[in-house]
Amino acid sequence: MAASATAARPLAGAAAVPLPLSARPRTARVALLPLAPVPAQRLTLGRTGRERLPARGRSVRCLAALSPEMRATLDKVVGSSKVVLFMKGTKDFPQCGFSHTVVQILRSLNVPFDTLDVLANEVLRQGLKEYSSWPTFPQLYIDGEFFGGCDITVGIYYVFLLRSLMLVPENSRRFC
Repeated sequence: MAASATAARPLAGAAAVPLPLSARPRTARVALLPLAPVPAQRLTLGRTGRERLPARGRSVRCLAALSPEMRATLDKVVGSSKVVLFMKGTKDFPQCGFSHTVVQILRSLNVPFDTLDVLANEVLRQGLKEYSSWPTFPQLYIDGEFFGGCDITVGIYYVFLLRSLMLVPENSRRFC
C-alpha cells in the first residue's frame, strides 16, 4: 500500500507525468440488466381510487394563469424601451451562460438595452413564461414584441455577420 501511495505522488522536483491508460486503475462495470416490468398501478393521491378527481385536479402541468394586472405590467415594461432583455442576473453580472451570450451580442452591436433579473422575482419569472409562451430565459423583446431566446438571437446574429461580410446587394437579400 505504501508503494502505490508513493507512486501516485510526484517526486519532489520532478515534473508530474500522467499514467498511461493501461496503468490506470479500472472502475468496475456493472452489467446492464433488463428492467423488470412495472405493474400497472393507478395513482390514487390518498383516495381509494374509485372517486374521480375533478377535471382541474387531473392536470399534469401546474400553470398559473396570467393575471390582468401582471399582463398590464409586462406590457408596460416591454414597451418602456426599444430593447428589453429578461435574463438571469444583470447585464454587468450575468448568472447564466445563455444570458451572458445575449448580452455580449447586444453589446457588440452597440445596442442600448434594459435588463430585468428574473431570478429576483419568482412571480415575474413565471408570469413571463406565460406571457411569451416561451419556457426559458433569457427572453429578448424588441419594439415591444418577443424576439426570442439565446438560440434565436445567436442564429440571427450569425446571419447578420455573414451577410455583412459577403456584402450582398440590398435587393437580393432574403431573410431565411
